[in-house]
Amino acid sequence: MLILAIESSCDETAAAVVRDGREVLSNVVASQVATHAEYGGVVPEIASRKHLEAVSLVVREALSGASMTLDAIEGVAVTRGPGLPGALLVGVSAAKAIAYARKLPLVGIHHIEAHLFAPFLERPVEFPFLALVVSGGHTHLYRVDGFGMYATLGQTLDDAAGEAFDKVGKLAGLPYPGGIAIDRLAAEGDPRSIHLPRPLLHDGSCNFSFSGLKTAVLNYVRKNPGSTEGEHLKNLCASFQAAVCEVLVAKTEAAILAIGAKRLVVAGGVACNSALRAGMAKMAERRGVDLRIPSPILCSDNAAMLAVPADHYLQMGMDAGLALDSLQTWRLDDVAAERR
Repeated sequence: MLILAIESSCDETAAAVVRDGREVLSNVVASQVATHAEYGGVVPEIASRKHLEAVSLVVREALSGASMTLDAIEGVAVTRGPGLPGALLVGVSAAKAIAYARKLPLVGIHHIEAHLFAPFLERPVEFPFLALVVSGGHTHLYRVDGFGMYATLGQTLDDAAGEAFDKVGKLAGLPYPGGIAIDRLAAEGDPRSIHLPRPLLHDGSCNFSFSGLKTAVLNYVRKNPGSTEGEHLKNLCASFQAAVCEVLVAKTEAAILAIGAKRLVVAGGVACNSALRAGMAKMAERRGVDLRIPSPILCSDNAAMLAVPADHYLQMGMDAGLALDSLQTWRLDDVAAERR
């Protein structure tokens, strides 16, 4: 099956053409980073307007990149939620219009569900597996038993890890998005130079909390003039990044032991972080776990990842049709209930 997928949950307008939920024929992403950098974060109204400007263009480019027209497409997939309301509406409206005009089946995909299956575009993962999805809006641990079969094992109680990276980057005077800048500077700093807390590290749960760590960095910067300059900034970035990654790795390891997982997927935008990738690799080797972290292009928001679960659902005959609506908030556990 040839699927056209559209993603617009936050600040990337993306479209892709994927064959049989595995072979990526094109994967186009129009980023809004430069636009939102001026404000130090995503401005929802601006994001929606940019999606309106870009959605038709990225769809055309995706079709062109796959050397085909809409006549060849057999199904349409779109991010239904969660995400920014206006941004989601643009993608869902475009997908519904294409599906209606071409009389194609349409399926709405949960944004996190798509991240879970991003590694399948490079090499399939055997079920069941443990998954850590870590991004600007999400930090969750899931047990994945199959398509539409998910159980939440842990989640952030406040800020997501990616949000903490960006906010710390902002208070340190770094360009948006802060996570990328922190990763780059941390490579030249000493991660042991500044003592920062590891929230919930030993509480016995699989939950996360990053607001206290963010506050600790803020207090340190206020008490130490010059801490956001030169070598001091590199050490600050390295120490903060080490704290976040240590918690993420330790909590994931605890979940592996709790459920006896043999396979681990780490996905989402923060999965691009070099220290996290290295830390997870060491832990997985120590525990004898098969680790899959997608290539960076598949970690960040993209449309191709939607096609993996979409292919499964469309092959089962699911078709939301024009009744499909976008959902600003949508629990992955609810997806599991709906798909049964």
